[in-house]
Amino acid sequence: MAGQQFQYDDSGNTFFYFLTSFVGLVVVPATYYLWPRDQNSEQIRLKNIRKVYGRCVWYRLRLLKPQPNVIPTLKKIALIAGWALLLFLAYKVSKTDREYQEYNPYEVLGLDPGATVSEIKKQYRLLSLKFHPDKGGDEVLFMRIAKAYAALTDEESRRNWEEYGNPDGPQATSFGIALPAWIVDQKNSMLVLLVYGLAFMVILPVVVGSWWYRSIRYSGDQILIRTTQIYTYFVYKTRNMDMKRLIMVLSGASEFDPQYNKDATSKPTDNILIPQLIREIGSINLKKNEPPLTCPYSLKARVLLLAHLSRMKIPEILEEDQQFILKKCPALLQEMVNVICQLIIMARSREEREFRAPSLGTLENCMKLCQIAVQGLQQFKSPFLQLPHIEEDNVRRVANHKKYKIKSIQDLVSLKESDRRSLLHFLEDEKYEEVMAVLGSFPHIIMEIKPQVLDDEDSNNITVGSLVTVLITLTRKTMADVFEKEQSTCAAEDQSPEEAPGDVSKVKSKGWQQKNKAAKKATKAKKKKPIKKKPALPPPLLKPQQKPKQANGVAGNEIILKEEEDELSDKGSDSDEEDTNKDSQSDKDDGSDKDSDREPDEKHNKDDEAEWQELQQSIQRKERALLETKSKITHPVYSLYFPEEKQEWWWIYIADRKDQTLISMPFHVCTLRDEEEVELKFPAPSKPGNYQYTMFLRSDSYLGLDQIKPLKLEVHEAKPVPENHPQWETVIEGDEDQEDSEGFEESYEEEEEEDDDDD
Repeated sequence: MAGQQFQYDDSGNTFFYFLTSFVGLVVVPATYYLWPRDQNSEQIRLKNIRKVYGRCVWYRLRLLKPQPNVIPTLKKIALIAGWALLLFLAYKVSKTDREYQEYNPYEVLGLDPGATVSEIKKQYRLLSLKFHPDKGGDEVLFMRIAKAYAALTDEESRRNWEEYGNPDGPQATSFGIALPAWIVDQKNSMLVLLVYGLAFMVILPVVVGSWWYRSIRYSGDQILIRTTQIYTYFVYKTRNMDMKRLIMVLSGASEFDPQYNKDATSKPTDNILIPQLIREIGSINLKKNEPPLTCPYSLKARVLLLAHLSRMKIPEILEEDQQFILKKCPALLQEMVNVICQLIIMARSREEREFRAPSLGTLENCMKLCQIAVQGLQQFKSPFLQLPHIEEDNVRRVANHKKYKIKSIQDLVSLKESDRRSLLHFLEDEKYEEVMAVLGSFPHIIMEIKPQVLDDEDSNNITVGSLVTVLITLTRKTMADVFEKEQSTCAAEDQSPEEAPGDVSKVKSKGWQQKNKAAKKATKAKKKKPIKKKPALPPPLLKPQQKPKQANGVAGNEIILKEEEDELSDKGSDSDEEDTNKDSQSDKDDGSDKDSDREPDEKHNKDDEAEWQELQQSIQRKERALLETKSKITHPVYSLYFPEEKQEWWWIYIADRKDQTLISMPFHVCTLRDEEEVELKFPAPSKPGNYQYTMFLRSDSYLGLDQIKPLKLEVHEAKPVPENHPQWETVIEGDEDQEDSEGFEESYEEEEEEDDDDD
């Protein structure tokens, strides 16, 4: 039996194969993921949006302080070096000789496959004369020639060659290790052990440990777990939070503490500049001792955030710290929303009265704080201050206008172009065009709501205790689309006054004509009504002096008889017509009954098909949601004072405004570019009746663009559990055969009895 041999690569050929494949597996994916994107495309994008976003702070910072090119350059150098190494290794592999070659005796003898024995012997003699050692030839080559000759002429050698590929029979199996032999050389043993020890006992544990230590400090949303604990404590402590308290709790995040975040800085000048800003802002409570809300880092973050909301000018040395704090605010506020929702769920799951859930007002104030933090406005400021060139004096002028009652951005958009221009007459033409361009970029969301109960026979029937699924379809458009609609309607209105008089006259004349026609028809009908004739009385007794003429009397009697016959014939014709009408009406009723029987079946089939299509669409949506990963880059937000490019995101949830309770948890919509479908699920109420809920759609970036829609639910009693169902009635085939055989025997016996009676 053949043995096995393990040997290192002395020549280094297989090691190059291993190294080439390893470098290729690293370089190819790294190039795909790490190669720097084209900087020109970003510059082109910024150039295209300059007309709208040119006055934003984040836009100017992007132009003034472009991203450093050191890191992309280093990435390119590393990737190019990797590709150069890969090409070099591939070249080395292509130049290496193949160590293993299939043994072919015909090739050794220089013959074509299938040569005859005489040709083989003849060729062997010629080669022996040339390469025999006694003739001065090569001994090794002659041994190969002799071996090949034996393989083709000797039966045993030929059989070994055909079965094992070698005339000598089975050989030992050798396994090559793709490592050079100098690694296991005794001279290099200490060096190899030192490298292995450093790699697997020092470097690897340090890398894994540092990564693990950093990762356990953060949550899945890259928020410090200590920050989540701080928010949970203070939200549970204060059930109803106003805006000041929320700002105070927000500034207590550990992301602003240099002890837990190296990006946060603390400067000696803060001890001088921060108290000055506190005196300028005012209304900052410093008496409460609530660590970490009263720590220096938290106080600094709160003061800089309040200065941003007031749009105050701060010293340049603090601008970088303020930008760092503002960039963290949206993610921290989203974490606070998550904390509030978790506490509400915990309060519902527990029956203890001591566990108090946060109020709905706290949740809505948290969302409001995100909006004003992005726009740099205080809580009760007008949404018009989000627009460029609009100051507070202009806002008062617009709000107090006698002719136009403008209270929201939607009211301003709904005006005609001429009215809008006259309202904003204090703006120059260039500034007015810029304001309109910015206003046209604002989002306009169309929201469609459809409540249903999935996985039920009647999905539109909501019963007690069922799981209600509200499917919301969000379609994003811009205010520019609303402008176009208003312009089209205004054009239609401008054309309508010219055509209105003629149209009205036409309509009036048509109405007047219809009235005349109706009156004429009524008079004709009255004329056509048969006059009831009195029954014919016997001729009056005449006085003796009066002697009527006989002809006149006969003629009068004949006329009366004819009139009676006509009346009888009319009555007969009327009765015939009534009979025929009754017959036709009965036929129509039969046909209508058949049609009415068919219509419910057709409607039922159509409803089943519609439900089936909806079910398939919901399954496809879920599969796409599981497989697809949508980008969170939607549309840039117009924010004059926010230092970073913010994307449009939304919150959507259902609440009961009467009881101030949250019905469904807020869903953070981060992928709304053109259209998005969202499912909100919540259990139906425990009692039947009509319920009035409210659907909220809130922006996390804009003021005054929130939407509120009513949601009416009619909850019915749950259907009773059926005791018997046709699908449950199962009949065994043997029983059916037995019943059929018994019936056949009974009928056969009856036939025999009848034959006996006949006999």
